[in-house]
Amino acid sequence: MSLDQFNFSHPIQMRWNDLDALGHVNNGIYVTYFEIARGIFMLKACPDWDWHKDMFLIGNVNVDFKKEMLLSAQDARVHVRTAKMGGKSFVLEYAITSQKGDQTIVHATGTTTQIMFDMKTRSTIEIPDWVRKSLGDFDSI
Repeated sequence: MSLDQFNFSHPIQMRWNDLDALGHVNNGIYVTYFEIARGIFMLKACPDWDWHKDMFLIGNVNVDFKKEMLLSAQDARVHVRTAKMGGKSFVLEYAITSQKGDQTIVHATGTTTQIMFDMKTRSTIEIPDWVRKSLGDFDSI
């Protein structure tokens, strides 16, 4: 994975309670970082998104841990991009990074699968054309 493939990143505001007894960010917190960045990414990539009307469920979360992240990490960020689109679902890809001098450190990578969901019928639906176009245009897929 190349970070050049990502058009979007969001800074991480680490908190003391994100750390575990080993002094690094707890593994469960990475999914929270994905979630925060995903919400902002969706508003940026799909500016017409209406969270009261348009909804998706998370069908799958994967995290690959690469290197521990300490509270002292500089310029910690979550990078997000659309990796794949299906009929009713799309996959977002993530990279959590920090900087150490000129070096970019990749702490974790991962994916989530979003499944489009109709709140009224409580059932899955096809990805709306406008979502497909917005994500496709934003990430050139």
